[in-house]
Amino acid sequence: MTRMNTVKSLYEALYDSPLGEMLLVSNGDALTGVYFSRQKYCPDDDAQRRDGADVAVLNDTKRQLDEYFHEGRHTFTLPLAPEGTPFQQQVWAELCRIPFGETRSYGDLAHALGDVNKSRAVGAANGRNPITIIVPCHRVIGADGTLTGYASGVERKLALLSLEGAALAAVDTAADAKRSAATARTRLSAPANLAFDF
Repeated sequence: MTRMNTVKSLYEALYDSPLGEMLLVSNGDALTGVYFSRQKYCPDDDAQRRDGADVAVLNDTKRQLDEYFHEGRHTFTLPLAPEGTPFQQQVWAELCRIPFGETRSYGDLAHALGDVNKSRAVGAANGRNPITIIVPCHRVIGADGTLTGYASGVERKLALLSLEGAALAAVDTAADAKRSAATARTRLSAPANLAFDF
């Protein structure tokens, strides 16, 4: 019996965002990657990908990113096909449930997935998210309300949260570190000294 090769071709396009150039990758039908330049875990430049200038999902992604950065788009309506382990897929699905302008902690996500002891595993899966912004890993913060690592850089994370009206003020009291999960889910206002030109 002859085995059929079912590996799909990958297509790429570049997008010039206000936070730097981004690489968009598709399998022709769905989005498989959105990466900032020099992002941790970004695929190799030598990967075999075709020019995606005529790939509808890549053009739709550019349009929706433009609307996100410049016109206040809150949600994305794109077919997604990120590759990852079953646990990573669960975490990424949970990220898509975090509304625009809100944040969750790693512990909140672990709790939503049914195991409060998996905060570190959630953090690792969050960091491996291959579809930045659209699968909003930037909306995950530390349990004390502070910014934590981001594969595209904490400065970009802060800019994205600011754009969404959820940028964080400094946490400076022990009481703030003990706030409830409900409080961690509230919309946070941007500090007055932050200004990003989108």
